[in-house]
Amino acid sequence: MAEEQTPAERWISFAARIVAPVTLISGLLFYFGYVSARAQYEYFGVDVDTIGLDTQDYVMRSPQPLLVPLLGLTLLAVAGLLLHNAIQPSATTIRRSKVVAAALLLLGVLGLVGFPLLRHVPHYALITPLVIGLAAAALAYLSYFDRKAAGLTPQYVLLGLLAAVTTTCAFWATATTAQYSGRGLAKSDAENLRQFPVVILDTKERLQLRSPGIEETALRTGTGQTFNYRYRGLRLLVVGQNRLFLVPQEWNASNTTLVLPLDGSIRVQFQFQNDPP
Repeated sequence: MAEEQTPAERWISFAARIVAPVTLISGLLFYFGYVSARAQYEYFGVDVDTIGLDTQDYVMRSPQPLLVPLLGLTLLAVAGLLLHNAIQPSATTIRRSKVVAAALLLLGVLGLVGFPLLRHVPHYALITPLVIGLAAAALAYLSYFDRKAAGLTPQYVLLGLLAAVTTTCAFWATATTAQYSGRGLAKSDAENLRQFPVVILDTKERLQLRSPGIEETALRTGTGQTFNYRYRGLRLLVVGQNRLFLVPQEWNASNTTLVLPLDGSIRVQFQFQNDPP
């Protein structure tokens, strides 16, 4: 006879069952947020690891790239249930459908093996996992009902393997979507850089900036004056760990991202928006 758990042990067991899924979900949110942020700031020539964002920052950035995959998976599940309830396929139809699903799965695997030749095909990283994942899910579904209709025990090992393939492809496709989302967000930001806060930057030394649209003004020297140059036409892209990342207010292919330390070597002013109350 098993020993009865104490109240403390029951609470610990209950907490463990909650913490494990929460940890997994947090890890996934962090990863997809990181993938999206990396693609976003890479567009501006910045390695996201140099910014110094923390775990919470990446988790907070994850909902946007995950909206489309979550909505797509939900709609596919609803469509599958409706289709399952609406039709009563014959054994012959199921077997023919299995052949089609297996052919699609083979086609996806060939696309995966042919990565060195096909990697430059547009949206290869999204199409390949979608074909493999959907074909594997359909093949698992059809195999289960084919065996059930014949009065045989389902092949659970095969179903488990196909489920693992489907899950892996879903992860791959979601990561690719997060990457596309980050790049799309970056391009949207680049079209309207004036949406970012206006920065007036004072420095002790000339920065030799060459990006179009940036104005440099020499400040008057005086007693106690330590800053000699003022720069206008800059916008705040992101605040990192003790650093500012500034970009010109107009996009140009020759632009660069200016990285400045948050210390006494610079003086920063943020200008109000031109929107009277």
